[in-house]
Formats: sequence, structure tokens, C-alpha cells
Amino acid sequence: MRIKVKIVCKNCGERFILRGKKEHGNIETGFKQCVCDNRERFEIIEEAE
Repeated sequence: MRIKVKIVCKNCGERFILRGKKEHGNIETGFKQCVCDNRERFEIIEEAE
């Protein structure tokens, strides 16, 4: 199932809106890191379509 997600960096506050797959309760978007080189501290919010 494809869903829309908002990813917010907890270091710099940058926001990204992506589409991802929801499988077995996990969301996979392919997103790796923020422009500030943060790779771990994110808030992932599932958006309504």
C-alpha cells in the first residue's frame, strides 16, 4: 500500500513530503539522510490522502 508521509528532521527542522510503502507496520520511503547530515533523528508522520 502506498502512503504519503511527512519526515521532519529533529536537528535542523527541515521537512520532506514523500510517498512510501507500508508493509508489516513499517514505512519504507528510501529516505536516508537530511541536508544537515542527520541520519537518525527524524519524526515520521503518516499523512491522510
